[in-house]
Amino acid sequence: MPEHAPSHRRPRRGWLVAAAWAGFGVLALASVAGGAAVASAQPTSAVSTESAAPTMGPISTLPVPTRRPQPTSAAGASIVRTCSVDALANAAGMATFQGTVRKADTGEILFDRNGDVYSRTASVMKVLTSSAALAVLGPDYRVSTTVVEGSAPGTVVLVGGGDITLSSGSSNIYNDSATMGSLADQVKAAWAADPANAGVGISTIVLDSSLFSGDSWQSSWDRVEQTEGSTAEVTALMVDGDRANPTADTSPRSSDPVSRAGQAFQSALGSVASGAQLVAGTATAGATTLGTVQSAPVSTMVQEAILRSDNTEAEMLARLTAIKLGDGSSFSSLQKAITSALHDNYGLDVTNLVILDGSGLSNDDAVSALFLTTLFDKINARIGNLGVILDGLPVADQTGTLSYRFTGANSVVNGKVIAKTGSIDTANTLAGVVHAADGTTLTFAFFSLDSTLDAGRAALDALTVGIYNCGNALSNN
Repeated sequence: MPEHAPSHRRPRRGWLVAAAWAGFGVLALASVAGGAAVASAQPTSAVSTESAAPTMGPISTLPVPTRRPQPTSAAGASIVRTCSVDALANAAGMATFQGTVRKADTGEILFDRNGDVYSRTASVMKVLTSSAALAVLGPDYRVSTTVVEGSAPGTVVLVGGGDITLSSGSSNIYNDSATMGSLADQVKAAWAADPANAGVGISTIVLDSSLFSGDSWQSSWDRVEQTEGSTAEVTALMVDGDRANPTADTSPRSSDPVSRAGQAFQSALGSVASGAQLVAGTATAGATTLGTVQSAPVSTMVQEAILRSDNTEAEMLARLTAIKLGDGSSFSSLQKAITSALHDNYGLDVTNLVILDGSGLSNDDAVSALFLTTLFDKINARIGNLGVILDGLPVADQTGTLSYRFTGANSVVNGKVIAKTGSIDTANTLAGVVHAADGTTLTFAFFSLDSTLDAGRAALDALTVGIYNCGNALSNN
């Protein structure tokens, strides 16, 4: 009987046919080598087919073969990571090392040495400050400096809004800075337009720097930063970042930035205020505005602060962030303001952060390499407004504080490392993004603690070249 019998050949005894079909199905699954036989019991003489009943032979008892389970898909190739940078991390010039490297697109940690230890960051702190400012103030926020009428005749009040980039002349080191000359022109025009001032000059200029409160110098900072010219007192009224030379990055700063700003304003007013007295004070609420100028947007100031590592600009951004959040306007307000901004806007765990300033000058600031690489993963992904930071970071052997690093034998990474540098007396740091030789994007944060400036920087650079060369093959051994 064939496996699939035509439907018109049905025997009259359907139950026998059904039994025969079932037996045949079993035999079809049994091993052919087992010798199973199927036969019909037929007499030697001719017998009518209608009366003959087919019978089945013995059924094989051999087991039916079981098909092996097959995988639904082929397993992917695993990456063998054998490229070690351990010797570079332990180089003598590194002194005490802490660091973490992640695969940026997945967050996977490829390399870690005490990455969970919180330590001083030096100027890498500016990345935290800038991230907070971009979230709280926004990239388009501008800082105003205003002049209003004073409460007494012949008096005007110069009100500082925190803009340390305000230029005493036509320009300074800051991009698109507002100028004191423009502010003075507005004030002179408004003064002359008021009939009450006919023939009367400005006799008193009140200097209002009350927006910022508390100490103007963080107690853990070294005053050499002021005298040698990297950092100014933190005040809400200032010109040129309080530089003696407005066009120089590093230039001695004064002990009284507010008075220096007042003198610049008086000079810009010219003869209408030639004999004016400069006094400290505050503006009266609701006083008539005589003039106002605005800074460049926060996006511009963030990139300047990071590219040039401008301490004073970073402190301005930190204070303005705290004020916007309602957390205060002093150094003591920064811990709450910056940590809450980082947590609330980027979902970062800020439990162990210690933030005494916005610039990273303090030895008492504390951030971990794991925290920094988590933040840099978000920067690399341009979360929120963080693309502003990515676009403003120094580039190896090209821009900012990396323009003179990664030269010679290390030049293989030129243009492939974008990172924030940090250097104080007790630490050298480097953190950012590496576009590795194999096309992998890595985020990293390296701390060289208690190292000398030259040796620490050289060790950090060599290690960064090492992870560039390893890429996705970077080993944690």
